[in-house]
Amino acid sequence: MLKLEGVDAKYDSFKALDDVSLEIDAGELVVLLGANGAGKTTLFNTISGLMKPAAGRITIDGKDVTGRKPSALVQAGVVQCPEGRKLFPGMSVLKNLRLGGYVHRRDRAGMNRTLEHILAMFPILEEKKDQPAGSLSGGQQQMVAVGRALMGRPKLLMLDEPSLGLAPLVVKQVFETVKSINAEGTTVLLAEQNAYAALKIANRAYVIENGKLVMQGDRDEMLGNEAVRKAYIGA
Repeated sequence: MLKLEGVDAKYDSFKALDDVSLEIDAGELVVLLGANGAGKTTLFNTISGLMKPAAGRITIDGKDVTGRKPSALVQAGVVQCPEGRKLFPGMSVLKNLRLGGYVHRRDRAGMNRTLEHILAMFPILEEKKDQPAGSLSGGQQQMVAVGRALMGRPKLLMLDEPSLGLAPLVVKQVFETVKSINAEGTTVLLAEQNAYAALKIANRAYVIENGKLVMQGDRDEMLGNEAVRKAYIGA
């Protein structure tokens, strides 16, 4: 579904991504592991069109989308849920969710069906739909962020550190939700520092360091890899 071939990305003269090649099949849940500053967010921004690659090729379903605008990539089914949620805190939960479906605004009936599905997935948001998003707890705000991304009806959902700053019980709920989203057929690319929890629900994983992919493998290989355990799991 998603394929990157030799992708570079730069901030002025600094090379943030260096010859990155990866492939994700439709229906997979793939984890991207890496420390702060390793290049995870830059990779996401490059895939979603927020950054133009300096070199390389990106294809979605076999179609070259290298350098296309973010709006075109959303149309193609690529939706990013950013680190830090990036909600509009003074707007209601409902309005934040509806903004995620802007690309489908002419399909009002379809948008309403998607919204109903999301509110059924997150019942607390149904209760709080008229409240300002900024008044919700961190975990509830993350639900809004994920729900807003799902309003775009993604084929590929990219989640950037969805567990960041959340309590352990809420983290467990977040990963259960990610697993259920993937089980419904959405391909997921998940960037996470909580390696153990992410790998437990993943099919495969890549490790990025200093803008380069240095390791890849299936879930069990990565969970059993001593270097991965020392660097990202702490055991």
